[in-house]
Amino acid sequence: MPLRLRRNGVAWERQRPTWQDARPARIAEVLDRARARPTGNWFVVGAASDLTARGPLGRTVAGTETVLWRDEDGVPHAGPGACPHLGAPLKDGTVRCGRLICHWHGLALDGAPFAGWAPWPVHDDGVLLWVRLDRAGGEPPTERPAVPARPRAGGAVAAVYTGVGGCEPEDVVANRLDPWHGAWLHPYSFVDLTVLDAPGDGDTDDVLLVDVSFKVAGRVVVPVRAAFEAPDARTVVMRIVAGEGEGSVVETHATPLTPPGARRPRTAVVEAVVAGSDRRGFALARALAPLLRPAMRATAGRLWRDDLAYAERRFALRRDGRFPG
Repeated sequence: MPLRLRRNGVAWERQRPTWQDARPARIAEVLDRARARPTGNWFVVGAASDLTARGPLGRTVAGTETVLWRDEDGVPHAGPGACPHLGAPLKDGTVRCGRLICHWHGLALDGAPFAGWAPWPVHDDGVLLWVRLDRAGGEPPTERPAVPARPRAGGAVAAVYTGVGGCEPEDVVANRLDPWHGAWLHPYSFVDLTVLDAPGDGDTDDVLLVDVSFKVAGRVVVPVRAAFEAPDARTVVMRIVAGEGEGSVVETHATPLTPPGARRPRTAVVEAVVAGSDRRGFALARALAPLLRPAMRATAGRLWRDDLAYAERRFALRRDGRFPG
């Protein structure tokens, strides 16, 4: 059984303080190296399930208005969100026979360049939707985004949470590269958190290894060992490396909504939870996936209410020159 009973649980206020371990300089070093890693100009814009054949989807990424839709074969297309004719919002258009039709004057797009409108690369990885914006990214482009390794799709349950905060992507990434706050800021979800291995001075191995127990009810918990790392400048991946659900991942993607340098930046947090297990009983969980996904999103949403407050506070201090890191 994956469940354990905490026999000698420590009250929240009596747990060991972690502020001396969570050194601002240590977190900043890992963050700086993460920010230097290439993204290939790919931005996560939402869950793959957000885009259906029923109609287009509008998103703003780094101040760039974007529209996405699927053709009759389910293939996604993306491009500028303004109609090339008179600038109508294409997100309010209609999809018919795989073509996006502008609702102002009927200009129709099939995903190929037309009338000054040119498509952008888009990728559906089965869980998330990505768009490549070379002008916004400013890096050498790659043909495909670097999708983190996940449990086998047929044997996993995936759910995607999206939230928005008044901060920059680096503030979201910094939050995830500070696992020391977990049992203090989220006592309703995490207990007995210990960072086993973290980068030290001059260390370039940026994997943070953590032992933690997820609270189920009362003193009932599920202990696991998790590894945190940032594969690129806007992504942090937490992977279960031992314990229940080994191989499961939580991908946190930070997508800027406003242009770089905006006085009031907005960043979308798109978090994919992809859970898998070798236990025979997990087949029932897969069968109940439509019921589990709302609960998984609600759990992520509760955590991110706290974590976005952390990220927003970090940005506000940085903006005012008061951040101690």
